[in-house]
Amino acid sequence: MHLLPDPVRRLAAWCVVVLLVAGVGYVGIRLCAEFRTAVTPVLLALLGTALLGPLYRRLVTAGVNRSVAAAVTCVAVVAVVGGAVYIVVAALIDTGGEIIASLKRAAQGIADHFGAAGTSLDDLATNSKDLLAKFGGTAASNVISGVSVVGETIAMAVLALLLVFFFLRDSHRTPDLLKSLAPRGAADTVETMARRAFEAVEGFMRGTTFIALIDAICITVGLLVLRVPGAVGLGALVFVGAYIPYLGAFLSGAVAVLVALADRGFVIALWALGVVLAVQVLEGHVLQPMIQSRTVQMHPAVVMLTITAGASVAGILGMLLAVPLTAAAFGVLHELRMRYASPEPSDP
Repeated sequence: MHLLPDPVRRLAAWCVVVLLVAGVGYVGIRLCAEFRTAVTPVLLALLGTALLGPLYRRLVTAGVNRSVAAAVTCVAVVAVVGGAVYIVVAALIDTGGEIIASLKRAAQGIADHFGAAGTSLDDLATNSKDLLAKFGGTAASNVISGVSVVGETIAMAVLALLLVFFFLRDSHRTPDLLKSLAPRGAADTVETMARRAFEAVEGFMRGTTFIALIDAICITVGLLVLRVPGAVGLGALVFVGAYIPYLGAFLSGAVAVLVALADRGFVIALWALGVVLAVQVLEGHVLQPMIQSRTVQMHPAVVMLTITAGASVAGILGMLLAVPLTAAAFGVLHELRMRYASPEPSDP
């Protein structure tokens, strides 16, 4: 027991704790991956509930029956998600030809200036439709050979929608349920942590949606003023990308600048870059502090690592879910720190 110095024993104890936590986390991730058809709808339903919870509460406050209010909110989910997908897809389809034509002209210009290297780019742009057709054919054959994937996706979407209904309708029973499941003496702590985690997710979803809408409107207006082709489609891309913090805004903004460079030249591309950077500065220094001041604030490095980890675990879905889940974890840690942190000694 006393063969090792005290610092070494402390280090060994911390190593054991870290290994145990890492092992439990790994097993949990593997279980979630194995039962993804059940876990994914639950997570998506929680995000949907957090986003549309205020609407449900307003309906209940107005005297609407809880079941009717939950059903109306689910209809709103379908309308909002379906409408957003339709707008994004329609905008990209309507403006996709202009964007591809702009990129092709840019490749032709590079071919004129750089010879063989540019010619390969021009050939790539010219044959883009053939490449997309081949890719589409391969994807179609894969879908045909794996129809179960489509059925699984539809089943998860329907299950998530039904879970949103039940989560909303029975939300007033959640505290009692948590207290009944929690160990004796820890019921209040478990309820508080769950409430704090959900508030963090709720604030993140509402704030991110509002910020994404403002970003998309500002960048779309800027691109329309600069007469960049496909401005509406690029704005829709910005709105969708905003749900992946930092990385999504960077990629969608880079696409907008690239299209401006391809079609309108270097000067307009610089103006487009200025618009994108101005919107990002507005988001980072004004919108984020004002809109999400009551939610869990995470360092950009933590967000990037979280997105990378989510992508490695579950691809695009993991990137979308990683940040709100981390926000919930930060909310729980904040609550634990507030409850169990030792008070600072007062000065005599």
